[in-house]
Amino acid sequence: MAPLPRVQPYNRPMPPLPRAPDERHPIQLLPDRLISQIAAGEVVERPSSVLKELLENALDAGGTAIQIQLEEGGVRLIRVTDDGGGIARDELALALTRHATSKIASLADLERVSTLGFRGEALASIAAVARLALTSRQPGSAHAWRVLAETGGAPEPAALLAGTVVEMRDLYYNTPARRKFLKSEATEFAHCAEAVKRIALSRPDVAFTLAHNGRVSLHLARGDAASRAGAILGEDFLAESRAVDTVSGPLRLFGHCAAPAHSRPRGDAQYCYVNGRFVRDKLLAHALREAYQDMLHGSRYPAYCLFLEIDPAMVDVNVHPAKTEVRFRDSRAVHQFVLQAVQKALSSPLAAAASSRQSFPAQLRPVPAAAPGRDSTPPDAGQSCSWMPRQTSLRVAEPVTAAYYAFNRAAFASPPSAAETPADDPSASAGEPPLGYALAQLHGIYILAQNAQGMVLVDMHAAHERILYEKLKQALDEQRIATQALLIPAVFAADALDVAAVEEHAGVFSGLGFDIAPLGPAQLTVRAVPALLQAADPALLVRGLLGELREHGVSQLLTARRNELLATMACHGAVRARRQLSLPEMNALLRQMEETERADQCNHGRPTWTRLSLRELDALFLRGR
Repeated sequence: MAPLPRVQPYNRPMPPLPRAPDERHPIQLLPDRLISQIAAGEVVERPSSVLKELLENALDAGGTAIQIQLEEGGVRLIRVTDDGGGIARDELALALTRHATSKIASLADLERVSTLGFRGEALASIAAVARLALTSRQPGSAHAWRVLAETGGAPEPAALLAGTVVEMRDLYYNTPARRKFLKSEATEFAHCAEAVKRIALSRPDVAFTLAHNGRVSLHLARGDAASRAGAILGEDFLAESRAVDTVSGPLRLFGHCAAPAHSRPRGDAQYCYVNGRFVRDKLLAHALREAYQDMLHGSRYPAYCLFLEIDPAMVDVNVHPAKTEVRFRDSRAVHQFVLQAVQKALSSPLAAAASSRQSFPAQLRPVPAAAPGRDSTPPDAGQSCSWMPRQTSLRVAEPVTAAYYAFNRAAFASPPSAAETPADDPSASAGEPPLGYALAQLHGIYILAQNAQGMVLVDMHAAHERILYEKLKQALDEQRIATQALLIPAVFAADALDVAAVEEHAGVFSGLGFDIAPLGPAQLTVRAVPALLQAADPALLVRGLLGELREHGVSQLLTARRNELLATMACHGAVRARRQLSLPEMNALLRQMEETERADQCNHGRPTWTRLSLRELDALFLRGR
């Protein structure tokens, strides 16, 4: 066997060791240039950071139309032009120095700051790592004035109709080590476009135009909050989302949250604002995630655009130089308010959700063709089913009080007038249920129904599962789970551990509506089940319950995993596939869906129904072409 080759020593030089305490530099003042570059590292992370600061300044200046021009993803050029109030000639040079601002003057101003920018570091930090030029003209001035941060000279006359132009060139030209950490041009531009969208969502009253390398990629006209959300997040998001508008004392939450069926594989459509400022707050993110907890499938992420209004004295926005983090004085109260407000909007029955969509602007609602004429009350619609007990409806929300932004208040609180509502809008027809009326059953799995908008398909097992789940939760909360005795007790084989668990936790099973007893060393008998699950297989129900008990323990099942246990019971108790239903039974299921909270999804987050409009059906058959 040949000998192994000798490994050559690694000749790469070792990094220098840390200085000994006696070899360090003496304490000294850092140069102003180095101080500014260090501070810039906290504010200027990439081109999108520069763009965010410039857009916030433009909005604080009162701009109503903002134009953004980028080159090479914003690395070579970022030019922001606004039509705001401008800067006086004598203040131009001062605006480029650190800690110079017109937005606060005392600690009291800082505690109740209402502007997007206030630290007075943005322009100075940008000027420390890029070539910055500032041109501005105030109303009534003979002409504009321009100052270059690099030269630091006196302002010079310039040509500008009104407002301010901030031009940044060659980001990190003097710090090449930091420039190496930038990504590709496409990636940096994507971050810049996202920064524009975040700002634009909070200010629908301002027009934005974004151009990259001479080509316009985004143009947002002035409008209301709903139209701006539809332009950025898509009209599908707007049409299928739930409107949120809840007030509690000094707190108000309004906006849109998408239905769980329209969740996404990534959290890239989550926009949360505090007093008009986009934030990434862990407390708010946790509250919103908890609100969707019972309705998301797998590792999906919800989509939302929500605005939280709070007294500025109750929130600290000076936590981070980038101002994307906040700290609440009463974080628990804010968490519970956001959680309950979103849960209330998502859990509203389909009938209530259909009426809430009336508040959307008429031009954004889909207007399908008129449905064929028919009697509004089909045969057997009023009959009920023995396996479908009636559900109580949701209470009406409280009226909305004054808002922080007039545009947002008008968009979310004011219903359209009669002149704005199209005559053929199906949602305007009185007495028409959202899910329509059943026509047939497909393969024993789906219910085919017709409503004023088109065709509706319902997964009958998933829908019935959600109905039973919500009823079980309500009954357990009220400690009134009704029990149904079985005419013939169900007997099934069980191992010794299951028999021992039934004997030990008889009270737990009784509280859940079961009457289970050992029939021998290897047998159990079920003499009663919850009345809501009387149509289910008793043996299958109890086996699933014992499996959950063995895996998680009784204490976990009654506290942290309570809903999972009820979801398992509802899944086993729901009507199974291949079961033939009559028209009265199918219509009863549709009416129960319309009155049940969170009826859009089953307990596992799967959608329970879908709709094809008449326009979509016509497109399938090329009608009208």
